[in-house]
Amino acid sequence: MAERTYRIHIAAEFSGVKVELIRAWERRYGVLSPQRTPSGYRVYTDRDVALLRRLKQLTEEGVSISEAAKMLPQLLAEIDAAQPSQSPPPEPSDGSVASWREEVLEAVRVLDQRRVSETLDEVLAALAPLKAYEDVLVPLQQEVGELWHQGVFTVGQEHLVTQEIRARLISLLHSAPNKGPRHALLACFPEEQHELGLLGMALRLRHSGMMVTLLGQRTPTDEVVRMARALEVDLVGLSSVVDPGAREFEEILSRVMSGLTPGMTVWVGGRAALQYRALCERLGVRVFEHAADWPRLLDG
Repeated sequence: MAERTYRIHIAAEFSGVKVELIRAWERRYGVLSPQRTPSGYRVYTDRDVALLRRLKQLTEEGVSISEAAKMLPQLLAEIDAAQPSQSPPPEPSDGSVASWREEVLEAVRVLDQRRVSETLDEVLAALAPLKAYEDVLVPLQQEVGELWHQGVFTVGQEHLVTQEIRARLISLLHSAPNKGPRHALLACFPEEQHELGLLGMALRLRHSGMMVTLLGQRTPTDEVVRMARALEVDLVGLSSVVDPGAREFEEILSRVMSGLTPGMTVWVGGRAALQYRALCERLGVRVFEHAADWPRLLDG
């Protein structure tokens, strides 16, 4: 696994040492030699953060930073010896999480995909998977979508972010657990290409202790039915973002419901599902609208 790294403002938050002071200690006393990303940003390891904490402690006890710097080999040896038993650093604050989102948006404004990528990599390194998804990736995608609707971002800018978010979701899914007593099958409607919501649902279900089979974009209705029956899943989750039209929407759901084993739970999410809520309820399909629906979905 790649070593976890943090940008300077996160290292400052974790260590309690101000950004300006970190830079001064680096410049005057050489206590740290941070790595740099291809874009030139300083990044700090957990070892660096631990050293900053120790230096802060010493200076608060009356040791000058120049004297503390002379103790560097001893301090690093102590940190390395204690590293396996040390507790992980605290989660970044809400302000730091918001600053990550704003940094991505600023990078999109100037078409800097590499900076978008590096910032999202930092998010995944610093946050637990579900927190990264719920606090950064989801609101970021919503903000970008809103800016596109307002005409602030172009289609190209929206796609730039979507591709990076999708790549991170795939990465999170690859490392997520995928076993449990219950089994879910997730798929998009036959002509649906928007799958971020479906990927997010897969991530949440896997981390909730459910096994997930993910079919993704443009899944034929007959294949959803065939695989759900063959796998004997407990839950089928469908995504319909772009409106296929009332007749087509009803036909797809009707074929799914008539083909599945009686008693199998079916959920559908996405903008189109919200538009046809009454139709879904009439067919016995549950509509996923917001986070408050998670307990019902997970309880079956």
